[in-house]
Amino acid sequence: MFKKVRLRLTLLSGGITTLILVIMTLAYLYISEKNLMNTRLLSFRNDINTIAANLEQQSVITHQWLSSLENNGYYYISLLDNGTPFLFNSRANHSPYTDILAEGWAQYDTLRTAPATTLSYSCMYRDFSFVSFGNNDSTKNNGSKGVTFYGCVITLQRTNGTLEMLLLSSLEAVNRQKSEQRLVFLGIITAALIAIWLFAWHFIGKLLMPIEENRKSQTRFIAAASHELRTPLSVLLSCMDSCAENPSHMDTLLPTMKGEALRMAGLINDMLTLLQHDNHAFTLVREPVELDTLLLNSYEAFEPMAKQKNLSLRIELPDDAVPPCLCDADRIRQVIAILIHNAISYTPVSDINVTSPIVLRLEKTSERRLQISVIDHGIGIADDEKSRIFERFYRSEKSRSTKGHFGLGLCIAYEMIQAHHGKITVTDTAGGGATFTVTLPVAETAL
Repeated sequence: MFKKVRLRLTLLSGGITTLILVIMTLAYLYISEKNLMNTRLLSFRNDINTIAANLEQQSVITHQWLSSLENNGYYYISLLDNGTPFLFNSRANHSPYTDILAEGWAQYDTLRTAPATTLSYSCMYRDFSFVSFGNNDSTKNNGSKGVTFYGCVITLQRTNGTLEMLLLSSLEAVNRQKSEQRLVFLGIITAALIAIWLFAWHFIGKLLMPIEENRKSQTRFIAAASHELRTPLSVLLSCMDSCAENPSHMDTLLPTMKGEALRMAGLINDMLTLLQHDNHAFTLVREPVELDTLLLNSYEAFEPMAKQKNLSLRIELPDDAVPPCLCDADRIRQVIAILIHNAISYTPVSDINVTSPIVLRLEKTSERRLQISVIDHGIGIADDEKSRIFERFYRSEKSRSTKGHFGLGLCIAYEMIQAHHGKITVTDTAGGGATFTVTLPVAETAL
C-alpha cells in the first residue's frame, strides 16, 4: 500500500513538474529561435541597404566587389543587366549554386507584381524566403530536407537600362545553431528531469514516512489491544462455561469474573483516552491549579495502597509558596495516579526498606516551570528501554508478568503532558529504581 501511494504521488508530482518544465522550455526555445531568425532577417535587410547604396554609387560593377560580397556575407549573387545575365568568376556559376539561383529567380518571378520597398527614386527591392531542394523534384518526393534561404532582388534604374541583382543568403548556419541549442537544452532537460524524479521519489518517501509509521502504529495498537482483550474474554467464557455446567461454582467464580470485567473496562477506557488524542478530541480545561494541594490529595488517595503492600509513600513539598500551574487538574491528577500506581506496582516488597520510600516531590525549578517527581527504588528500567516505555502497549520485560498493566499508562501520561506543553522524562534513581519527572508551566497570572 505504501509503495503504491508513493509511486502514484511520485508520478503525479513528477508528471506535473515535467509538463511545466517541458512547456517552459518549448516556450523559451520558440522565443529564442524567433528572436534569432528576426535578428538574422534584420541583418540581411541592413546588408541590402548597404549593397543597394553601393550599387547606386558605382558606375562600374567590378568582379572583385561581387566576389568579396559572396565570400564575406556567404551570399549567392546573380545579376541581370537589361535581362541579360551578368557573368563573373563566381562560385555561383557552378552547380549546385546555379540550381539554387535558378530557384531564387523563379521565386522572384511570382513576386514581380508585389509591392516593393523603395530605397531611392531609382532603387527598390523585394525580399522573400524559400526552401531550396536544388531544383531536383526527386528530393522533394523523397522527403529530403531542403535549405532555407532569405532572398532579395534589388532593382536599379539606370540611364542605359535596368539592373537587377539577386541576393540569396543561406540560413543553414542559423538552423545549425538552432539544432545545437535544442540538443543542449535536451541534455539539460534530461538531466533536470532525472534529478526531479529522483528527488520526488525520495522526498515523497520522506513525506509519507510519518503516515506509514502512524499506520503501522495503529496496526500494532489494534493487534496488541486484541491480544490484551483476548485473555480476560477467555477467562470470562471459561467461568461462564463452568457455571453453566455446575451452578454451585457461581459464588466462587463471580469475583474472578468481576475482576476480569474490570480489567477489560480499564483497558477500554485507556484506549478511548488515546483515541480522543488521535482524533484531536483531547480537550483540556486549563486554569490556575495549586499543585501542592493536588499532590496532597493524590498522596492521601494512594497511601492506603502503599501500606497494603507494606511500602512507604512520602510527599515532599517546598517550604515557600508555590505559584499556581496553568493546567487541567483532572488530567494532571490522572498522570500522577499513573506514575504512583506504577511505582507501587513495580516495587517488590522484599527489596524495600523504611529508608527507601516512594517519594512524591514538588519543586520550583525556575520562574516559569514547576517540577513533579515520582521516585521509587524498585526494579528500575534498562537504558535501552527508556526510549520506548512511552510507546503504546510497551512493557518492560521485567514487568511482563505484572497483571493489570497493559502498557498504556505511561503513553497516556506522555500524551497528556505533551498537550500541556510540558515534558516528562525518566532517569535512574540512585541506588536502584526509576525517577519520573514532569515539568509544567507556571500560570501567567503568577508571573
